[in-house]
Amino acid sequence: MLKTSDVLPAGFDPRPPLVATESVPACPVCSSIRRQPFAYGYDYEIETCRNRWDFWSCDKCSAVWLDPRPAVTELGKIYPSTYYAYQIEQNIPAISLKGKEFLDRLKFNGILRAIGKSPGSFLDIGCGNGRYMDFFANRGMAKKSIYGLELSEETINQLRANGYNAHCGRVEDCTEVPDKSIDLATMFHVIEHVDDPKAVVKQIAIWLTAGGHLVMETPNIDSWDARMFKKTFWGGYHIPRHWTLFNESSMRTLLEDAGFEVVSVRYKTGHSFWMYSFHHTLKYGLSLLWLARFFNPLRGVPALVAFTGFDIVRSALGFRTSAMLVIARKR
Repeated sequence: MLKTSDVLPAGFDPRPPLVATESVPACPVCSSIRRQPFAYGYDYEIETCRNRWDFWSCDKCSAVWLDPRPAVTELGKIYPSTYYAYQIEQNIPAISLKGKEFLDRLKFNGILRAIGKSPGSFLDIGCGNGRYMDFFANRGMAKKSIYGLELSEETINQLRANGYNAHCGRVEDCTEVPDKSIDLATMFHVIEHVDDPKAVVKQIAIWLTAGGHLVMETPNIDSWDARMFKKTFWGGYHIPRHWTLFNESSMRTLLEDAGFEVVSVRYKTGHSFWMYSFHHTLKYGLSLLWLARFFNPLRGVPALVAFTGFDIVRSALGFRTSAMLVIARKR
């Protein structure tokens, strides 16, 4: 909770409420209680609350987590109806959407090459409007074999109307996906949002067929920009909506403890993390609001193109960017 001695950053709206919190004293990945302070910050992106939030680093597995974190009863406040992910097509310029579609095709083609076979069934967790489900339907997969999980009932109803096997709810609560029925499951920028990543990954393993694959994309705390903006302004923190953050080592711990073998770790563009890092620094650190606007990922197309190209080159040269794509096979 915000302490009386804490001072909000310059430029931060003082009107948002304090939200209720819950304590998370043990590491969500390995359950160790040995930890060190890692970073702190506020909801720099959309200012839904005025709490100060603290990240901790696990001494045992190097995972980073938020403690305290928002109480489950407060999710409607920190994920308001205007949250950008709920209205991605309306919030992102058309040229940026085209670029994202191109990068998504490259990503999925690379995933299919890595797993070495065409899956007969697919599950996308956090499926949004179903664009990844469409990818497999367009490749000939039967829609009854294409599953999606999302928290928006309106979105799920639309996907069901389109013939998909879509369900509203969290992984931990879902009973509609049959055990040992999924060849390929994906979670793109979801695992960092969940309250119990161990339980989520173990449940996915139950749904997978023998030798089935899980592919996750998540922020990478072992990246150049994460180190540059570590103290408070790194865009990958997405405070207070990212609850657990990983590097390659802690991600391997999570997956191997759940019965997976890591097939490959690849590094993808983290353009939005770069942009939000500069945006937050300029707006809240330097009070340069006029300049910060150019680094908003939803509006600053020139900077978006520049940082995307920068990370594509860095990834190709073997550098660890701030978005980590992990492909794992069920043992």
